[in-house]
Amino acid sequence: MAAMIRFPQPLQPGDRIGVTSPSSGVPQALWPRLEVATQWLRDRGFEVEVGDCMDGDSSHVSAPAVARAGELQRMLTDPGITAVVPPWGGETAIDLLDLLDWDALAAAEPTWLVGFSDLSTLLLPLTLRTGWATLHSPNLMDTPYAAPEGLAHWTEVAGATGSVTQHESGVHRTGGFDDWEADPSPTAYRLEGRGAWEVASGDEIEVSGRLIGGCIETVHHLAGSPFGDVPGFGQQYAEEGLILYLEAAEASALDICRALHGLRLAGWFEHANAILIGRTEAPASGEFIQREAVLDALEDLDIPIVFDVEIGHVPPQLSLVNGALTHLTVLDNERTITQELG
Repeated sequence: MAAMIRFPQPLQPGDRIGVTSPSSGVPQALWPRLEVATQWLRDRGFEVEVGDCMDGDSSHVSAPAVARAGELQRMLTDPGITAVVPPWGGETAIDLLDLLDWDALAAAEPTWLVGFSDLSTLLLPLTLRTGWATLHSPNLMDTPYAAPEGLAHWTEVAGATGSVTQHESGVHRTGGFDDWEADPSPTAYRLEGRGAWEVASGDEIEVSGRLIGGCIETVHHLAGSPFGDVPGFGQQYAEEGLILYLEAAEASALDICRALHGLRLAGWFEHANAILIGRTEAPASGEFIQREAVLDALEDLDIPIVFDVEIGHVPPQLSLVNGALTHLTVLDNERTITQELG
């Protein structure tokens, strides 16, 4: 049975933020960008502690699994650290799940764990198993980028009390990543694309539920394991229901289709009141596109599906709190998501 949601203390200037790489580390060529990002936090009054598990040149991971798990565990249970934000995701954070001391985490006061992509592999079970609210949002290397109008920066959400309302931004990046090796300093996304949240059925919706989700390519491997009991979470909050959010990073449409069918068969959508699908640049499989992959797997569930939400690998990003009671509105004249933090 999932624990009741516990929210970390609001992040305030003067608090200490831990930086560690539970998955991929940072190559030396990109350390100048890391320094820009940590200095951005210091300039706003935060203390920053950079851990030892940061190597990005030796392997696809920053350190052996035991070392990465130990450093993450230490930072998450250190009462002097208010938030932990990795530089970015990676590929195999899943190798930490059976090395973390989940009983110790559940007994500790919650700390904000911040990030997305492969960090979903940790954010999701941390909420499901311990009841900690976790923050799906830009990682450290993206932290210096300003949130566009309508969206909240992750430091604002982690520092909020009460409720936080974000609005559809209407913009998104269409080009590639900034070249941080050539210039580590960018603080503004090039948001040349235009787009709106779209309900697949064409209907207007207003729904509420507990928010939970992550990156499809990483979280679907957790289904049926002790670390991905979304059906149990949904049962605990059956009276409120769930709002599931999912985003595809780079897998083909057919791979995403199979993964979503697997989540459906595992019962992830049994208590869902709505499904949010992040805008994606992931490829089609021939003529079979990503939107068709979602509809193939989920359309017959008769649950509202909202496409092109600012979630994941196409900036900008909503900052979404796993476990928060959330109110979603998609009307002709209003597209908002409000999260209750506490």
